[in-house]
Amino acid sequence: MTPRRTVLIVLHEGVQSLDVTGPLEVFTQAGVTVGDPGAYRVRTATVDGRPVRTGSGLLLTPDGALDAAPAPDVLLVPGGRGVTEPDPRLVGLLREHGPRAGRLVSVCTGAFLLAAAGLLDGRRATTHWAYCDGFAERFPAVRLETEPVYVRDGSVATSAGVTAGVDLALALVEEDLGRAVALAVARYLVVYLRRPGGQRQFSAQLAAQTPRRPALRDLQQWIAEHPGADLSVEALAARAGLSPRHFARAFRAEVGVPPGRYVGRVRLETARRLLEETADGVEEISRRCGYGTPEAMRRAFRRALDAPPGAYRRGVRPAAA
Repeated sequence: MTPRRTVLIVLHEGVQSLDVTGPLEVFTQAGVTVGDPGAYRVRTATVDGRPVRTGSGLLLTPDGALDAAPAPDVLLVPGGRGVTEPDPRLVGLLREHGPRAGRLVSVCTGAFLLAAAGLLDGRRATTHWAYCDGFAERFPAVRLETEPVYVRDGSVATSAGVTAGVDLALALVEEDLGRAVALAVARYLVVYLRRPGGQRQFSAQLAAQTPRRPALRDLQQWIAEHPGADLSVEALAARAGLSPRHFARAFRAEVGVPPGRYVGRVRLETARRLLEETADGVEEISRRCGYGTPEAMRRAFRRALDAPPGAYRRGVRPAAA
């Protein structure tokens, strides 16, 4: 029989509903997949056992109070509107119960609650990109990583915004029940098996600042549409109608990164998407994305994602796997 594992999801006022239901569906479907609905016994708890409303207005009724819940194999803390000014009772209970859990997990801004309880001090962690600056300022003892989809540090795992909780839950299922089960769950839920934890939370264009000059905004769009073109500083400067030196300074000042780094991010993002959505080979994709050679693309993937293109494709495409 499959070993039984308990998952306790902590509910709080203003909780993000998808932070709760995303991982819940993954764990539940994992049990169905192995023919044992109780493979993960998922329960919910609040500070006092009373119902709470999600940020979108849903009323959630917990199974009980957090203080009365036995130590779980997985203690999962979702994010939500109230995490930046949390209930002191909740922080105290997490400080008490967190170390007893087999694995401690946060989704999205749930990392604020773990950090407030001192459970992330000295550890690597991540959270939703929009809250990273505030998190870093408030919790300097935490080694914040702003880009990954999720971060594992020993028995503690933190994930980025909302759907990243599904990625992390799939990673836990794979760890517990094997890749085949995680793959079946991903296929049933119509999601990728899982994105590598080191994958960036958002696209190159979303991550960059919006340039003030229309010529630079147009150029960003052109780069995204032509990753295989000559995207040297000289070529881009000519398209923007500026000297190479003036262009490089203006681009960095208004976009926030040098032109070469921005182009590298766009090419990597495009190559990832083609690996995810097409059956094209690495050689064809490397050509279309401007890498020149498959080896150059492999080096870029290893540097950014710690995985070569083939391994990346197997990890994110259930059908291909």
